Amino acid sequence: MLISVYIPFVVTAVLAALGPRLARRLPPRPAAWALACAALVTAIGWTGSLALLAFTGVAQVPEVAAEGRWSVAALRAEDPVYRIVAAASTLVLLVGVVSLVVAAVRQVRHLVRARRECVQLPGDTQLAVVDDDVPLAFALPGAPGRIVVSRGMLRCLGHAEREALLAHERAHLRGRHHLFQSVWRLTAALNPLLRPLVAAGGFVLERWADEEAAERVGDRRVVAHAVGRAALASAGVPRPVALAVTGGAVPQRVRALLAPPPVRRSLPLVTGGLLLAVCCASLANAASDSDHMVDSAQWAQCVVQAGPAGSPMRHRHPSGPCCGGHERHKRREHRL
Repeated sequence: MLISVYIPFVVTAVLAALGPRLARRLPPRPAAWALACAALVTAIGWTGSLALLAFTGVAQVPEVAAEGRWSVAALRAEDPVYRIVAAASTLVLLVGVVSLVVAAVRQVRHLVRARRECVQLPGDTQLAVVDDDVPLAFALPGAPGRIVVSRGMLRCLGHAEREALLAHERAHLRGRHHLFQSVWRLTAALNPLLRPLVAAGGFVLERWADEEAAERVGDRRVVAHAVGRAALASAGVPRPVALAVTGGAVPQRVRALLAPPPVRRSLPLVTGGLLLAVCCASLANAASDSDHMVDSAQWAQCVVQAGPAGSPMRHRHPSGPCCGGHERHKRREHRL
């Protein structure tokens, strides 16, 4: 456990550092799925490792040890984790859980507000054109979602560019991109190391919508012009929280659209998958070692309570939770 419990931390740091760079070189759709899977798996690994390290400190509290019927001395001998490490892990875990709850409440409020705005928008079609000179265009998630475009934005674009803009926003709704955003924001709230994935994920989602719009329109240059003109027209205008055509790094998006479609690459995905597999395997191994550690501590406590062979105390407790744990420990040792 001393080594395997720390491997998820290393994997998280590596993916957080290299994930955004690799995602920009992949086709946007698989890149989005890869970032979402990486965020979920590493967040689980991060939380599990912190919980295991925190347990080594909490389990040594006399009241907890008495409730669990294990020996504190045996527990310390089996897993010599420094108390400062266990205490820091407990603190980080508690802060992460509180941050996750706060972020989850914010996400729920955002989705509820978006659905309420969908209902309040004029008309009953997917597209809602608002009479506003401020150039705006964004997608509101809902059941179903709606596309909001201002007349000011429509006046800035030509006919083909309007089609490209609408295709871009429809791609956001069709792909349920707001769910990807929720995953990245929630995992980043739980694990601060994953914050770079939030910005990288937002860029990848915009690229995903750009590529789908290019397929629908049939002309990558038209989509590039639509993205560029929309960004220039809305310069200085506060961007909405919802998915907008002007989101992400616009110059990089335009350059990508003016270039050929991205080539599929399997090596980054395979490498990332192997790292996630290592994260899961190490966490499972650490959890197994922790379970074995508790069994050994319970067995040690059982031996202390039973006393030496032939003593009256031993004959007085022929059965019970302690002896049951003793038998499980012996069976486990026999299997090993």
